[in-house]
Amino acid sequence: MQITASMVKELRETTGAGMMECKKALTAANGDMEAAIEQMRKSGAAKAVKKADRVAAEGQVMVASSDDHRRAVIVEVNCETDFVAKDENFNSFVTQVAEQALAQQPADVDALMALSGAEGSLEETRAALVAKIGENVQVRRFELFASEDGELAHYLHGTRIGVVVEMVGGNQDLARDVAMHIAASHPVCVDESQVPQDLLKKEEAVFRAQAEESGKPAEIIDKMITGRMKKYLGEVTLLGQPFVKDPDQTVGQMLKAAGAQVRQFARFEVGEGIEKKTENFAEEVMAQAKGS
Repeated sequence: MQITASMVKELRETTGAGMMECKKALTAANGDMEAAIEQMRKSGAAKAVKKADRVAAEGQVMVASSDDHRRAVIVEVNCETDFVAKDENFNSFVTQVAEQALAQQPADVDALMALSGAEGSLEETRAALVAKIGENVQVRRFELFASEDGELAHYLHGTRIGVVVEMVGGNQDLARDVAMHIAASHPVCVDESQVPQDLLKKEEAVFRAQAEESGKPAEIIDKMITGRMKKYLGEVTLLGQPFVKDPDQTVGQMLKAAGAQVRQFARFEVGEGIEKKTENFAEEVMAQAKGS
């Protein structure tokens, strides 16, 4: 029986397992969904399936780059606890993911996990790691960089924040300083032209509502909004921010003086945007006591 993409998708949504794992299970079960689920529960990857719905908001950000600074990748791999994030087995897996992504240039996370690693596919390696350490592990995202006429630099703040910068002109030291600035100051984009329009409209609406409460004439309100938007753009754009190593000048001014230009960057922070479950141990114990 032909195993279709929709069948694999359905099994993934049901079990939380990876694409390759689901495809293998469906093939072995000749397309029988229930049999595939049962087989996955009985297999060595059963722990991975059971833990797939648990929140993984800790982990590591890692960067791998070529020796000539023309290619780089930044990846985020998540686990459930900070303790596991420091584990050698977890670190080894993150390193393998980053190296494979840099070498093979996959299109997306599914393609990345299908790549062959030291112990089968990366998805199989992930499932084996989950079974070994007892926590949910997920490769959340990655971003590839390639520069033909510039160079790439990166900065890692421990294992929780990583930045990759593409720069034309300047040198590695300057590019790394900019990457460090991005890690600390968290700009949204390089310059004003790249700020998302929906974000601009949202901020302008907030500023207008605040300004209108003052009861001042419309022309004064417009000037107030213009001033606040200018300040806002300076805060969220890389070129408009005061440079962390020399706050007397903006990053834009510093780059211009050095004859350098930042084309793009990526900043990953572990767990950003993931809703973490708040545990209350006292309430949990009380609930169990009442239940018994």
